Amino acid sequence: MKQKVKTALNGQSDMVKERGFTLIEIMVVVVILGILGALIVPNFIGRPDEARVEAAKSDINAIANALELYRLDNSNYPSTDQNLDALVSEPSGYPEPRNWSPDGYLKKLPRDPWGEPYGYFNEERTFDLYSYGADRKEGGEGVDSDIRYSEL
Repeated sequence: MKQKVKTALNGQSDMVKERGFTLIEIMVVVVILGILGALIVPNFIGRPDEARVEAAKSDINAIANALELYRLDNSNYPSTDQNLDALVSEPSGYPEPRNWSPDGYLKKLPRDPWGEPYGYFNEERTFDLYSYGADRKEGGEGVDSDIRYSEL
């Protein structure tokens, strides 16, 4: 795009000023983007299993925090039979919640990154919260290992 600019002295348009990017400037930007892509993208694309493990850990911590809030309101954790559903809707059965929050403790119960429900087991004043990992079975190593939050 060319734009004529009038000089302040004579008011005539004797100078032409061009605006835009030169080919070299565009090539420099493309090279920089290519270098960044070559360095950064493989770190994210090549490690989806590790990202799922981190997502599961984050979910488990959020659920554990909701369980703690539940216990503060109701003096105990939900029973194994009441399960984690007690964090979303008011549970029935023993032990009856004393002061269940009408808003619940979680808006919705997440599933682990592999599509399975998180496991929950309660014994009196302790609980075990877990995901079986990528292999979806107990035990394993690496990304297949269980991800646990045990409150002792």
